[in-house]
Amino acid sequence: MIYEIAEDIKKAVENKCDAYEIYIDENKTIELDSLKEELNFAKEEIELGVGVRVIKDNKQGFAFTSNMDEIAKTGLKAIDNTKLTKVDENYAFAEVEKVTEVKNVYDKKFNDLSLDEAVEFLKNTISAASDSGCEVTGSGFSASEGRSLIVNSNDVSIENEGTGFGLGLSVTIQKDGEIATAYNSQSSRLFELDGEKLANEVCDLAKSSLNTKPVETGDYDVVLDYYAATGLLQTFISAFNGENVSRGRSILKDKIGTEIANPTLSIIDNPLLEKGLFTSKCDDEGSVSQKTDLIKNGVLNSFIYDIYTANSEGVKTTSNGLRGSYLSTPTISPTNLQFEFSEMKDLSEVDSGVLTTSVLGAHTANPISGDFSVEASNAFKIENGELTDPINKAMISGNIFEIMKSVEGLKSEIKQYGSYIIPKLLVHNLRVVGQ
Repeated sequence: MIYEIAEDIKKAVENKCDAYEIYIDENKTIELDSLKEELNFAKEEIELGVGVRVIKDNKQGFAFTSNMDEIAKTGLKAIDNTKLTKVDENYAFAEVEKVTEVKNVYDKKFNDLSLDEAVEFLKNTISAASDSGCEVTGSGFSASEGRSLIVNSNDVSIENEGTGFGLGLSVTIQKDGEIATAYNSQSSRLFELDGEKLANEVCDLAKSSLNTKPVETGDYDVVLDYYAATGLLQTFISAFNGENVSRGRSILKDKIGTEIANPTLSIIDNPLLEKGLFTSKCDDEGSVSQKTDLIKNGVLNSFIYDIYTANSEGVKTTSNGLRGSYLSTPTISPTNLQFEFSEMKDLSEVDSGVLTTSVLGAHTANPISGDFSVEASNAFKIENGELTDPINKAMISGNIFEIMKSVEGLKSEIKQYGSYIIPKLLVHNLRVVGQ
C-alpha cells in the first residue's frame, strides 16, 4: 500500500517541481500507563501519514497529511508552500548509494502481542514491585511496530521497518517517617524486557536510599550512573550538531583535530549497530546510514550533519537527518552513540567520592559554555571503593567540556538509554554542595 501511495504523490508533483521527496510513516502502537497500581490508560493505535518535500526554483516547500484521500492535494500544497520560503541553493535531496542491511531491529513477537497480554505483563511488573515491599507510584509499557518508505526524484527508494518495546517503573517506600523514591526503565528493539528484574532493581534502589546522611561540601570524584550521565551528556553532544557549529552556538567550532576528551575515550555515532534503538538503513531523508567517529582517542574528528547543513558547510552529510514523525521535516540528531573506553576503572579504585543515580535540572545547563548545576538524586557516598551512606539533598556543579577531558569509564554493564550507549562514568573534581 505505501508504494501505491508514493506513486500517486509522484504522479501529482513530478512535472510541477524541480525535485521531490516522499516520506511515508506507518506505526502500530500499544501504550499502557498506571497511576499507583491501577491501570489508568490503555491505547492501541494504527497511524499512517505522509510528508512531502519539494524544491522549486531553489525554494523548499513541505506539507503533510494522514488523510489518504488527499495525498495528491498534499503534494500540490507542498509545491504551493515554496512561495513562502526564501531562495537557498543548499536545498537538496539524497542521492542513490549502496544500502547496508541492519540486524535485529524487528521482533515478530509484536505480531502476536495482544492488548490483554501487554496489560498482564505490566500488572506482573507492578506485582513484583509490591511483593518487594515498595509502593508503585507509576508505571508504563509500550510496544510499537514502525514501517517507513522514502522515495525521491533522485531514484532513492528505501524501506525501513522495526519494533520497539519499553517499560518504566517508579516506586516509593516509607520507613520510620522517612520516604525514598526511585525510578528506572528498560528499552529494546526486541521483546526481551524483564519486568521482575526491573522491579527488584528499582525497589532495591529505593530501600538503599533510606536513612540519608549529609555530605560535606567539597570537590569529589563522582560516579555518574546511567541516567545521571545521559542527562549531562546531552549538553556535550549538542555541541557536535552541525547547525549549532555553523551558527556559532558550539564551543567546539574550529576545534577539529584538537584533543577535547580523555585519550581513552572514542565516541561513534553508529546507525548500523545491531539491535540499536536508532538503527536503520538510512536516515529520515534517505541518506544511507554510516558510522561517524565523533571523537577518536580523545581527539575531535567530526560533527554530525543533515543534507542542508552539510551543503551549507561544504561537507558531506553524515546521515543524521531524523524526524519525529511524518508531521515534520528532518532535523540534525544523533543515532546510537557508542562511548568506547580503551581502559576502564573499577569502583574499588575510588577512595572517596559520590555516586549519583540521576540528576535533576540537567536541562538548565548552559549549552554554549557547558556550565551546569544539578541536584543529585538517589546519591551515595563512596568510601574505600564501596557504596556506603545514602546522601540527602546535594547539588553538583561543574563544566561538561572540562570534565570530559578526564572522564573515565567505570567497569559496569554497557547499556543504551536513549541515544547513549555507555558504561557508568567516573568524573573528577566536581563540586558537591551538601544541604
